[in-house]
Amino acid sequence: QVQLVESGGGLVQAGGSLRLSCAASGNIFSINTMGWYRQAPGKQRELVAVITSGGSTNYAVSVKGRFTISRDNAKNTVYLQMNSLKPEDTAVYYCNADRVRLTTVLAEYRYWGQGTQVTVSS
Repeated sequence: QVQLVESGGGLVQAGGSLRLSCAASGNIFSINTMGWYRQAPGKQRELVAVITSGGSTNYAVSVKGRFTISRDNAKNTVYLQMNSLKPEDTAVYYCNADRVRLTTVLAEYRYWGQGTQVTVSS
């Protein structure tokens, strides 16, 4: 089994910064892609940013230039530095690990964290 544990959410004023962390643990052999998604009340879950094990990144247009995703492959940990936060960034942020290879099974899986609340006040 694999667990994703997120931390770093909270309440911040508009223009402020937060840093989210997500650590994956379990019988992990490798993780191809890690990333962050978010879901605001009444809206669908959307991609925020993803990063591959090779360092390639992809960002939602709405966060480009403000958010930075990074990753420590040795620790199976992904980070999201969020700067210049806006009220519209308010959402539950979910960590995602995709194309996870386990040490015990020849297959690939996808996992989600439990989510962490980010609230940006105006």
